[in-house]
Amino acid sequence: MSKLDGVIHNLLQTTEFVTIVTSGEHGPHLVGNWGDYLRALGSEGDTIILPAGRYRQTEENLRKNARVAVMAASRQVQGTRGPGQGCVLTGRGEIITSGPLVEKVKAKFPWARGALLIHVEEVRTQL
Repeated sequence: MSKLDGVIHNLLQTTEFVTIVTSGEHGPHLVGNWGDYLRALGSEGDTIILPAGRYRQTEENLRKNARVAVMAASRQVQGTRGPGQGCVLTGRGEIITSGPLVEKVKAKFPWARGALLIHVEEVRTQL
């Protein structure tokens, strides 16, 4: 069973925006990506695929420390205290710039220079 099933799948299918956090020499670095982009590319097993435009600092951080956190939320998913649910996904990230997966990304997003892969290892819903 994938870590991205159930409520997490529903949340990722309805989120408007995801926040991606890496760590660099100056502390946390945040970037974002649109939920529509996430849905267009989907996931493979426990790996989320996103188009990578610039993301230069993110890429530099991931080369030194592959740990990444992603936060997503949706008001369309029932939470524990009413409408709305959020989650934090943690794992390892990498940016790839060649290969069949990058070609798939570029076919949908010609402006992308590659793909940001987030290999999800842990999922926590927000209470």
